[in-house]
Amino acid sequence: MSKARRSPSQRHLGLVVAGHALVRVRGVSMEPTLGDGHLLLVRVGSHIAAGDLVVVHLPEREGLAVKRAVRLDADGWWVERDNPKAGVDSWSVGAIAIDDVVAKVATRVWPPRRIQPPGRL
Repeated sequence: MSKARRSPSQRHLGLVVAGHALVRVRGVSMEPTLGDGHLLLVRVGSHIAAGDLVVVHLPEREGLAVKRAVRLDADGWWVERDNPKAGVDSWSVGAIAIDDVVAKVATRVWPPRRIQPPGRL
């Protein structure tokens, strides 16, 4: 059985099963969309489009970060944080190389979405 090769950035994901992995959000750079401690299911190798939430390896930083893909430039993906008062994004480090865009967020696993009463969605 052959093993799929993973980029150095993808190795930070840990266990990947059927192209999916779990990622925990750390920090407040993606508030109000995502909060510290949220658990995400991400998909490795998914097509990325502007507006998607993605897991990236930021240059000269340890670990991974969740950011919003804004546009694809000649140098890679321009990514931004949702919270303008916290975090690091392409405004600080420039475009993110395509190989450093590790995964696309598929869904938030925890905390579960609140159930809204009918008519209050």
